[in-house]
Amino acid sequence: MTADPDRSDLVVLGGGSGGYACALRAAELGLSVVLVEAAELGGTCLHRGCIPTKAWLHAAEVADAARHGSRFGIRSSLDGVDVPALRSYADGVVGRLHRGLGGLVRARGIEVVPAYGRLELVDGEPAVRAGDRLLRGDAVVVATGSRPRTLPGIEVDGERVLTSDHALRLDELPRRAVVLGGGVIGCEFASAWRSLGVEVTVVEALDRLLPAEQPESSAALQRAFGKRGIQLLLGQPVTGVRTTDGGVEVAVAGAAPVEADVLLVAVGRGPVTDDIGADEIGLALDRGFVAVDERLATSVPGVWAVGDVVAGLQLAHRGFGHGIFVAEEVAHRRGLAPAPTLAEESSLPRITYSDPEVASVGLTTAQAEERHGEVTTLRYDLAGNGRSQILQTSGFVQVVRVVDGPVVGVHMVGSRVGELVAEAQLVVGWEAWPQEVAALVHPHPTQSEALGEAHLALAGKPLHVHG
Repeated sequence: MTADPDRSDLVVLGGGSGGYACALRAAELGLSVVLVEAAELGGTCLHRGCIPTKAWLHAAEVADAARHGSRFGIRSSLDGVDVPALRSYADGVVGRLHRGLGGLVRARGIEVVPAYGRLELVDGEPAVRAGDRLLRGDAVVVATGSRPRTLPGIEVDGERVLTSDHALRLDELPRRAVVLGGGVIGCEFASAWRSLGVEVTVVEALDRLLPAEQPESSAALQRAFGKRGIQLLLGQPVTGVRTTDGGVEVAVAGAAPVEADVLLVAVGRGPVTDDIGADEIGLALDRGFVAVDERLATSVPGVWAVGDVVAGLQLAHRGFGHGIFVAEEVAHRRGLAPAPTLAEESSLPRITYSDPEVASVGLTTAQAEERHGEVTTLRYDLAGNGRSQILQTSGFVQVVRVVDGPVVGVHMVGSRVGELVAEAQLVVGWEAWPQEVAALVHPHPTQSEALGEAHLALAGKPLHVHG
């Protein structure tokens, strides 16, 4: 550390995915780092988002396995769901990861200041006021993350009307639930709750689930949800919510009111920038998000922003990437590292951990046509994949390529396809041609063969695809 304990090379405001990744990488590059976090290291992703929700989704998968064991010749049944024990399991996963993260931060010599931080300018230089300390740095990184959005006229009370934060802390499951929002968060909770025995209705103002995904992926998920007994009200916005003695009554345009025990408001997340001192230092915002240039630098010299406070995909791995990039950018400007490259948004993999999973990377067909002109798509059905048959999952791999050019998008639906998207990212990110991927031998029997088969077919030599 520098001689002045309140001065460092880098001050990071926020200890979530983007903030701690930035701090760890900066320390690795030899910069002195102070990280300010009022709550827990790991932020939303670790404590209220990615990790606990996926623990609930895995428990839901176990419940389905017990319920449907006879499909595999196993005599099993589901006797019930012990919600406190489920929460304990999820909390245990979070706790172990939190302790590991704390150890990493300490090992890198990063000082963590447990206080709420606000931006200030001192003699024209950016700083962070954290409790009774004024932390000054050659660079300041805003990584304050996001919080669940709400809608005007819908009052969240944490009992009948919930956000995802409340849903993860329930003491018991509702019998009936309405999920407002058919995006990633809404679909994941709808899927988990249904597997755990809840009657679920999803209400989405747009005409399909996961509207940012390939239309065929949305359609496949809608069919699967329908088969699972999840009611879908699509293209029908909520017009009002009334709490009752027994729960909630949700008024929906073009449909009868829906009664339920709880309403989960899952309409996205908004940036946490309303009380960080943005106005005081002249930090430009756009609809609440921090405005940045192509190097993630803000309107204030010496201040960068990363993760969910920057408009775009709200993904933990995007935050990681942003944090690493800014750490390397700051180090580069001091001659300590080469100039980094920021990944394009379209190259970031996206996964919805519902049943079935939806995973994608790159452009949809419509986006590819707009950007590249003539494109070709090929769909390989998982019915022809041995591992998928063993898992008893349906779905597909769809590949989008530029005519006489590279693959620019991969879209997948099916159990565990999220594990395939890393290879798909390499294909899209390295602008591979189908012939190049087709030359690779995929192990048998794995679901990765579905990717190989799709590229074989696109390369003009289909193996297990009907002509």
